[in-house]
Amino acid sequence: MRKSHPVRRAVLATAATVSGIVLLLTLKPGSDQGSADAAGGAVPPAAAQSPQGGTQAIANGTVTGDAADTQYGAVQVRLTVSGGKITKAEAVQSPKGGQSDQINANAVPKLNQAAVAAQSGEIDAVSGATYTSAGYKKSLQSALDKAKAAGAAENGNGQGGAGSAQALGDGTVTGDAADTQYGAVQVRLTVSGGKITKAEAVQSPKGGQSDQINANAVPKLNQAAVAAQSGEIDAVSGATYTSAGYKKSLQSALDKAKAAGAAEAAESGGGSAADASAGSGSAGSGQDGAGGNAPAALKDGAVTGDAVQTEYGAVQVRITVEGGKITKAEAVQAPKGGQSDRVTNQSVPRLNQAVVKTGGADIDAVSGATYTSAGYKKSLQSALDQAGG
Repeated sequence: MRKSHPVRRAVLATAATVSGIVLLLTLKPGSDQGSADAAGGAVPPAAAQSPQGGTQAIANGTVTGDAADTQYGAVQVRLTVSGGKITKAEAVQSPKGGQSDQINANAVPKLNQAAVAAQSGEIDAVSGATYTSAGYKKSLQSALDKAKAAGAAENGNGQGGAGSAQALGDGTVTGDAADTQYGAVQVRLTVSGGKITKAEAVQSPKGGQSDQINANAVPKLNQAAVAAQSGEIDAVSGATYTSAGYKKSLQSALDKAKAAGAAEAAESGGGSAADASAGSGSAGSGQDGAGGNAPAALKDGAVTGDAVQTEYGAVQVRITVEGGKITKAEAVQAPKGGQSDRVTNQSVPRLNQAVVKTGGADIDAVSGATYTSAGYKKSLQSALDQAGG
């Protein structure tokens, strides 16, 4: 028996070797990536990605996606597009407070980089930031959809990817109020010749340190908006919340101005707002450089703006319009009592005169009457909106 063992071992070894060779031969074709690619077996995912249609169809400029709500707060993404490619992605909103600050300080920059690298909404979630990642991707896709729609519109209209300022409609436009941890920020733009000529914060956080912070920050943000001719402005150091709210409201105002510009172009067959107003024979068309400012569209009569609450009382403005121009402005409500009487008696007549002189809401605040001036201007804008309907 012992003499037969070597033979049996040799037979078994030979059988095992043959089986191994057969197995290798059968597995090789399937494991050869080059063969699979040539046959088309593993190509579809890569081939589907190769055209990268998302980048080719998007319009140049800035676009902000819809805010995506998450369990810990909203996420909102803004894209900057140049040459048909995403050159910058940023989260203008992300969850705040507690652990969210630490999580998003790590996650958001990675998501921003991923969006630019992918040139699409197909980005991976950041480990440990599941909710922020999901919200980011949703808002990112919304921004891409808007940019694609704008690109299609530009192609249809024969526009060569005009920048944001070139598509703005002349006149004044007020962005949506953006809430911050310390109060709302709201931006109003004045546009002339398709360019931003003035930016101002009609609302900003008030009280305590906010007064000092915003006295420094808001003028810088206003100047930056005019210089950039877009929503791409840097935050002011030490005014993070005000800067974030300002940029959000600024972008809202720009979006409205672009929509107005598109409407003007459609109405006039591509002509300027000034051409359209001159051709309409309206009383306001004779104003030098007014082309599309609010007064040119005002309806005759008296109209009262909304009452605006301030820290010292409500302010409400009524304007009288004749021949398409403001002939009278008055405050039907203003803060009363104590020092407010003296402040109001000094500031309101000046504000009234400024409205009649400028013919719109582009008036300066009266020194020493910050709250009254802000409330006055907001109510005035409400009256102008009603009269311009």
